Amino acid sequence: MKSNLLAVFLTLCLSGTGWAQGILADKSSFAITSAVIYVDTSETELVKTAAMLLQQDIELVIGKKIPIVTAISQVRKNVIAIGTIQQSSFLKQLVSQKRLDPNAIDGKWEASLIQTLNKPAPGISQALIVAGNDRRGAAYGVFDLSKQFGVSPWYWWADVPVAKQNEIYIKSDVRIADAPKVKYRGLFINDEAPALSGWTKEKFGGFNHNFYEKFFELVLRLKGNYIWPAMWGNAFYADDSLNIKAADKYGIVIGTSHHEPLMRAHDEWRRYGSGPWNYETNKNKLQQFWRDGIRRATNEKIVSVGMRGDGDAPMSRETATALLEQIVADQRTIISDVTGKPAAETPQLWALYKEVQDYYDQGIRVPDDVTLLLSDDNWGNLRKLPGLNEKPRKGGYGIYYHFDYVGGPRNYKWLNTNPLPRIWEQMHLAWEYKVRDIWIVNVGDIKPMEFPISFFLDYAWDPEKIDADQLQHYTENWAANQFGKQYAKEIAFLLAKYAKYNSRRKPELLDANTYTLRTGEWKMVVDEYTDLLKKAENINNVLPAAYKDAYFQLVLHPIKACANLNAMYYHVALNKDAYLSGRKETNMYADQVKELYANDSLITRQYHQLNSGKWNHLMSQTHIGYTYWQQPNQQKMPVVQYIPSDSILSTTSTPVRDTKRSVAISADQYAQAINNNGITWKILPDHGRTGSAITPFPVTASEQKPGGNSPRLQYDIVTDQEGTCTINAYFSPTLNLFRDENGLQYAISVDDELPQIISLNKEDKTSDKGIWNKWVAENIIIKSTTHEIAKAGKHTVKFWMVNPGVVLQKLVLDFGGSEQRYLGPEETAAKNAKN
Repeated sequence: MKSNLLAVFLTLCLSGTGWAQGILADKSSFAITSAVIYVDTSETELVKTAAMLLQQDIELVIGKKIPIVTAISQVRKNVIAIGTIQQSSFLKQLVSQKRLDPNAIDGKWEASLIQTLNKPAPGISQALIVAGNDRRGAAYGVFDLSKQFGVSPWYWWADVPVAKQNEIYIKSDVRIADAPKVKYRGLFINDEAPALSGWTKEKFGGFNHNFYEKFFELVLRLKGNYIWPAMWGNAFYADDSLNIKAADKYGIVIGTSHHEPLMRAHDEWRRYGSGPWNYETNKNKLQQFWRDGIRRATNEKIVSVGMRGDGDAPMSRETATALLEQIVADQRTIISDVTGKPAAETPQLWALYKEVQDYYDQGIRVPDDVTLLLSDDNWGNLRKLPGLNEKPRKGGYGIYYHFDYVGGPRNYKWLNTNPLPRIWEQMHLAWEYKVRDIWIVNVGDIKPMEFPISFFLDYAWDPEKIDADQLQHYTENWAANQFGKQYAKEIAFLLAKYAKYNSRRKPELLDANTYTLRTGEWKMVVDEYTDLLKKAENINNVLPAAYKDAYFQLVLHPIKACANLNAMYYHVALNKDAYLSGRKETNMYADQVKELYANDSLITRQYHQLNSGKWNHLMSQTHIGYTYWQQPNQQKMPVVQYIPSDSILSTTSTPVRDTKRSVAISADQYAQAINNNGITWKILPDHGRTGSAITPFPVTASEQKPGGNSPRLQYDIVTDQEGTCTINAYFSPTLNLFRDENGLQYAISVDDELPQIISLNKEDKTSDKGIWNKWVAENIIIKSTTHEIAKAGKHTVKFWMVNPGVVLQKLVLDFGGSEQRYLGPEETAAKNAKN
């Protein structure tokens, strides 16, 4: 891991930095070992903190701590000058001398400029300027440098090692300006018990400033700027008076969750509140409670307004729209009174979460400067988008998204189940529909969501830099930034596939009946996980020792744990089937279930023992033994059956049925794509449960009338029979984004028949019961139409666009008698040439 210089670096244009090229060079250029870091004494604490972290990062790379100075006269050769255009005396001097042009960042939120200058002042040979239009802009420029030097944002949080070098050289002609596209980009620590809460208690004594400093540093390095703090029994401002100072030190904007108004944690009402959480009967005490919250929160913040029921419950059905509007008006009066400024000068949001969105749809409104925070359905599917013709809001729109959730149809908290293609597709919708002011995601325990967290914040930085067909490249870059280039492609494959497999059905929802045994589906699923595990272990065997802890956390553990979990449920299914048939394998399968169940805890222990127990507790989330939506307090092995040896009735297994009476086609295997009216068809690689998906672009296109030469996909099929058939169309579980009574629609036809127009999701109520439960649990919407096939032979199935936002994964033609499989039939059609 030693070399003479760091001369080559991976291009970061797809990792959210906006950089087209690296800045590192050969020996003829700026040398870091002969440099000092300059920061003006007038700079904010964040800029000074960023400078100290850069000093630390350089030492990690070259083994030398270069000095930090506060007067430019102390510089003798090379200088890394860090600061804001407004505060740094040296940078202001360079601007006045026209050696530094700030126009590229002037007035831009969180913009940074990195530039090299020769002889910028007497006695200084070269300068590397890291200038920000504001304090976070300067910090982001610093952390761009750190990434270039080979320091991963996850160096502490995932034990990613730093490659050692003797020297770092910087090009002599660097000039790079960058700024984010989404204004507030954040993470929500939630559902943090028992894993993260147990870990923080052991390592830090709780969710105090020592913990938050580590978390804030991570957020900054990932170029985020906003958090909702841990809130299960925790209170950011009340638990540690230094938490607020840590937020200012790291320049992090603090908010509170969707049901915690005016900077008060929910648990504070339990601790300090008096009377019911009811505005009609306890208005005065609630107002004083909120007033104290605003008075205390002197830091940079976004204030949540509105009100839900106690403990994140809905308000009562009797609650009138007028009351909710009055609550917001009174809250804004409190904000104005406490701050001494008009309420509009304090950033605020109103979260349209769960039933609150229904109130909005029924007519409740808040002032125009308040950001409307739209939400997904807690399962990664956006519920609502603003119409393209809606009047722009001064406060704009935001999205509250989920990588983790506690609630129906079942908690999912244990491991990452969020494939990038789906995140990209949904957040691309948000971006294109001008939802650009706040993007915040519920990340549960932080770990093990490292990879989707990186992507979410990188994509929020610049959604126009990463397209769907660049996600593989993004993943390879991310893998290379953590583990080096040699195995980056192979590791990227593992990262993508385990998330895809896990998203088919959340681990907490798995049981012996998830996949079908008789069709061979269960075996196929287990074989896929087993093959993935073998690939992961092969990489682990050849990785340098320094990378193995990080590799276990980021790659090997989730694959190993889920391969084991699926094998366990598969053997439960085998045991049940063998028991019912009275076969001799019954007891062997039962023993294997016991072994796999025990192995689950051993895999968890292996994680907890990494790096001398650094991550103890973080995989302690229960995930086996659910009986309803809430997690079990303790894991419980699935029930298995044993039979006495003298009760064996059969020695042969149940035969697999013939399931060839269907024709299955992956959505991307079309014969012809008809593009018209400015609409094209876009393949979303690796999107979906089994293959790739396809959707019409742009996602802002107007509704189309199917028929004639309107946009469509044509699939050539060959059937060996005639008569009535059903076409089952498999879709990503997109919701009724525009709350239209018909939902999102598509049309389908065979040969020359009239297209049938079908609603994808008009039944969408996004409640915890009914059809939505099935959609999200199975991560699919399947719609069926009936057609007449006049004769056996070749036919053309036509899939017509009606609305944008519809994502097709698979088409299945069924003539009856096909046994149902969770994932649907395997593809039977030969690959078609695309026109």
